[in-house]
Amino acid sequence: MQQDSSARRPLVGIIGNQFLINDQYPAHAGGTMNSEAVAAAAGCMPLLIPADPRFVSVEELMERCDGFLFTGGRPNVHPENYGEAATEAHGDFDRARDAIVLPLARACADVGQPFFGVCRGFQEVAVAFGSTLHPEIRDLPGRDNHRMPPDGTLEEKFELRHKVRLTEGGRFHQLFGAREVMTNTLHGQGLLRAGERVVVEGYAPDGTPEAIWIKDAPGFTLSVQWHPEWNAVNDPVSRALFGAFGDAVRDWAAQREGSPQLRSA
Repeated sequence: MQQDSSARRPLVGIIGNQFLINDQYPAHAGGTMNSEAVAAAAGCMPLLIPADPRFVSVEELMERCDGFLFTGGRPNVHPENYGEAATEAHGDFDRARDAIVLPLARACADVGQPFFGVCRGFQEVAVAFGSTLHPEIRDLPGRDNHRMPPDGTLEEKFELRHKVRLTEGGRFHQLFGAREVMTNTLHGQGLLRAGERVVVEGYAPDGTPEAIWIKDAPGFTLSVQWHPEWNAVNDPVSRALFGAFGDAVRDWAAQREGSPQLRSA
């Protein structure tokens, strides 16, 4: 994606994850692939956000960032956010990230500020708008195992593994110019019941929801269950997603600054 080098790149806040270094030292981090996708495929400036209300607020983030990437991550959305009790099957949680991303998604949707949800981010967006999740999709009748393969190289783990069938004439169909696309799959949880405003437009062959957007939101709200940040510049599906997201972020930044739109060439 080419962009005028003299123009200020819009700022995309990349939601980070908490983890322990050497099982002891607490840290915030985000995958390098996310930053590369935002910079190279979306044409924006990536900024890693420590997703914890002790350090940042939704209002501050919306004021300083032009858009947001809700990334994947090992911890899951806590089921209390969709009215259920936590069980061992739900795995690990990051309540601090829940406390930032869920209200941030709703606030962005209200005003039209762009966000793009990926894997856990897809699930966060779904839950923020009234959906429920299943802790282990592969345990449902007729469903496949969507988890990351336990062995192999990074390339093998992120390789394209199944098709996603898209709604005829929907937003994803228009974006890709195709009714079916090939994607990777690296998730255990999945969307069970969609909230009233959650529009599902893509399904895996086993019926697992894979692509959503939020009804009545004026801005970019596309979210996908797979990981398009992998090989984002070269993969046509990933490039289309991040390209459209980048254009939406530039439009938002230009509107906010009152300057000519900084759309990529």
